[in-house]
Amino acid sequence: MARRIDVRGAGGVRLAAWEFGDPPKTARTRDGAYEGTRDGAYGGPHDPAHDAAGHLPGVLLLHGLMGRASHWAPTARWLSARHRAVALDQRGHGRSDKPPRAAYTREAYVEDVEAALEQLGLGPAVLIGHAMGALTAWQLAAKRPDLVRGLIICDMRASALGAASQHTWTEWFRAWPVPFATLADVRKWFGEDDPWVERPNPARGEFYAEVMAESPDGWRPVFEPEQMLRSRETWVYDAHWEELAQVRCPTLVVRGLDGELGRAEAQEMVRVLPHGQYAEVADAGHLVHYDQPEAWRAAIEPFLDTLRES
Repeated sequence: MARRIDVRGAGGVRLAAWEFGDPPKTARTRDGAYEGTRDGAYGGPHDPAHDAAGHLPGVLLLHGLMGRASHWAPTARWLSARHRAVALDQRGHGRSDKPPRAAYTREAYVEDVEAALEQLGLGPAVLIGHAMGALTAWQLAAKRPDLVRGLIICDMRASALGAASQHTWTEWFRAWPVPFATLADVRKWFGEDDPWVERPNPARGEFYAEVMAESPDGWRPVFEPEQMLRSRETWVYDAHWEELAQVRCPTLVVRGLDGELGRAEAQEMVRVLPHGQYAEVADAGHLVHYDQPEAWRAAIEPFLDTLRES
């Protein structure tokens, strides 16, 4: 069962945050956050998994472009045994506001996460980000080291992708056969028929089915493709190595063996990071946590254990 907590991001944009684990057994604060801990994890608030004040350590999960918080549900539920795990629908995504005139800039996305951490009382938290969410996470870690105690970067490149990449995405959105008649059609197109699919990938079909909503004429995405392109154009023309080098907390770079982040670039990111570590997941593409959920958890668990022990 998921519980929604509304927070306010940059410019007053309403953002939906979601807790997928058991609720903390204490009262809610006025800003919508929950105080205290859940009983049962490690035997209660005096267990070493809790901090000195008895709180479970916070984790904020950030989806990628076109994603939504529910993509993190299995990971969040797994984390909730030892953490207070919250997933955020970023602006323009999921159940968060999608104002047409809102800023879809890097600064806005980073300020949203900054506001969410403060309003939820999660910081200093571990940030786990996929793709665009990973970039947002490391930009915030560079900006506000006091709010971030650890960082997991999942399949996001630090190098510039360029104008050709943005053009390719524009044409890809135009190729979508929307509206889809059924969710089965969504799964088939994104899992098999999409020209970007090299071989059948049922997990990819399920991933995109999760971001569709039924309308009078069929199934359409819950986001506006134009807003996605506006969000994307704010990072694809620039490299982000300098911000990566400014991240001072322990950081794990995770890539799918067949993902968009190549091994050489991932290892260079680890080298640039002051406290970088590396992991890769076999038989996984860009959607690492969706393609191979058990292997994904196995890849990040030792890193999280080390953070808890420290």
